[in-house]
Amino acid sequence: MTPNRIRTVLEMIKFEHTVFALPFALTAALLAARATHQPPRGWPTLRQIVWIIVAMVAARSAAMTLNRIVDLRYDRENPRTRQRALATGALSLSFAWIFTLLAIAVFVVAAWQLNSLALKLVPLALAILFFYSFTKRFTNWSHLFLGFALGISPAAAWIAITGGLDLRMLILCAAVTLWVGGFDVLYACQDIDYDRSAGLYSVPKRFGVANALVIARIMHVGVVGLLAWLAASFPLPWPAWLGVAVVAALLAYEHSLVRADDLSKLDAAFFAMNGYISMSFLLFWGAAAAVWRV
Repeated sequence: MTPNRIRTVLEMIKFEHTVFALPFALTAALLAARATHQPPRGWPTLRQIVWIIVAMVAARSAAMTLNRIVDLRYDRENPRTRQRALATGALSLSFAWIFTLLAIAVFVVAAWQLNSLALKLVPLALAILFFYSFTKRFTNWSHLFLGFALGISPAAAWIAITGGLDLRMLILCAAVTLWVGGFDVLYACQDIDYDRSAGLYSVPKRFGVANALVIARIMHVGVVGLLAWLAASFPLPWPAWLGVAVVAALLAYEHSLVRADDLSKLDAAFFAMNGYISMSFLLFWGAAAAVWRV
C-alpha cells in the first residue's frame, strides 16, 4: 500500500479522532488496576495497554468504515462530504468491505489477548458500534447512539484489566456518551439543510440550530456532573477534581465558539477542543490515580 493510499484510508476512518475516546478508556484502565490491585502493584501492564489500544483502534476503524459504506449515497449527495474517499472513488467499495473485515479480525484477536470475558463480549460491542450507522434514518437522537458507541469504551477497558465490571464505571460511560452526543449535535448543525432534503433525522433538524445548541450545552453540563459523581464515588484525590474543573472550562470555551448565527468556528470547537478535553482528562485523572492511596 502506497503512502498516498495509507493517507486516504486514514482520512476515511478519521484516524486522528481516535484521540477522542481513547484517553477515557486508558483512564478507566488505570482506575481498574489501582482500585482492584490488578495486575500486581496496581498498574496495568504494558501488554494490557497495548492490546487495549489495538482493540480501540481496530473497533473504531471497523465502525467508521462501515459508516462510510452505509452512508455512501448520502456522502455523494451532501456538499460537505462529496470529497470523501468512497464518494469520489479514491477507494473502492470492495476495499472498504475488506478493510472492515480485517479491522474486525484485529479487534477479535485483541479481545482474545486480553481475557475471556472481553472475547465473549465482542459480538455485543460490534453490534453497538455498527448499529449507530443506521440511526439517522429513524431517530432525531442518533447523536446519543454515537455517544454510546464511544461511551462503552471505559467499561470495555475496565473489563480488559479485571475480567469483570464495576458498576461505577457506568458513570464514566454515561459521561462519555453525553460528551460525544453533545458535540455531535453541534457538528450536525452544519448538515441541517441536507438532512431536511434527504429525509434524515437530527436534533438540529427537529429543534432548530438555536435550540440544538442549548440541548448540547445541557448534555455537557451533565458530563461535568457525572464526572464529579465518579470522582466522589471512588473517591479520588484532588487532581481528579482539578481535571473536572478543566474539562468544565474547556467545554464552556467550546460552546463560546459556536452561535446559532455563526458556525464558522465549528471545526475548531469540534476537533481541537475535544482533543484537549480528552487528553486533559487523562492527564489529571492519571495523576489522581498515581497519588491515590487505595
